[in-house]
Amino acid sequence: MRWVPLLVGTSGWHYRHWRGGFYPPGLPARRWLDHYAARFATVELNNAFYRLPEADTFAMWARELPEGFVVSVKMSRYLTHIKRLHEPAEPVERFLSRAHRLGAKLGPVLLQLPPNLTCDTGSLREVLSLFPADVRVAFEPRHDSWFVDEVRDTLADRNAAFCLADRGGVLGPEWATADWGYVRFHCGRARPECCYGRAALARWIDRVSELWPRSAEVFVYFNNDGHGCAPRDAHRFAYYAERAGLEVSRVPGRGETPVAAAG
Repeated sequence: MRWVPLLVGTSGWHYRHWRGGFYPPGLPARRWLDHYAARFATVELNNAFYRLPEADTFAMWARELPEGFVVSVKMSRYLTHIKRLHEPAEPVERFLSRAHRLGAKLGPVLLQLPPNLTCDTGSLREVLSLFPADVRVAFEPRHDSWFVDEVRDTLADRNAAFCLADRGGVLGPEWATADWGYVRFHCGRARPECCYGRAALARWIDRVSELWPRSAEVFVYFNNDGHGCAPRDAHRFAYYAERAGLEVSRVPGRGETPVAAAG
């Protein structure tokens, strides 16, 4: 399935401090995902990193989420942080046996490594080989030793995306290793703390436009949720991207994305 080229959402949706801002005050938590999915077309399921949901939960989301909705899923930390990419067959099989229940709504799988895990191209190659060709994999290393040509070539051979990450600026090289992209916004420099300003978002839109053709699918997620910035910044990013002529997935309106005051 092909989606709108630029898919914009947030890293997770279940944040209590979004109540009274993005979520109406009286909306029960069990309906937050419905509210989110009516306004966004994609989400990054980051709590799968801490506790992988059961297969029945993925199947429920497949039934209840709107047609065309995309769920990117963060790989369990059991593989990345406990096994540290070693002996990956069982963790990957278990993960896929559950996540596959999303069916057509399954988006990319995010492999985020711990900051102290140094480069091991052989282990990366083995892990990537365990994913079927129809499952996209995004790779987010956090140690500088991974930023070498051998890693770039390994990702390109599998059409796996090097995750472009931002924390007060770009972290790592600006690689397009696949015919699709994956971008994560962790923390900006605007106010309230970790929000993103117009100039930073505009630079990122230029960057995305330079790295991928307009027909390429690029997944963009905002993780800066400390003050409820993520929905607001996702809206702003989509607005500026559309003004630049890019086709963007649905996002909430401006009035639906207030941000809590800085503490």
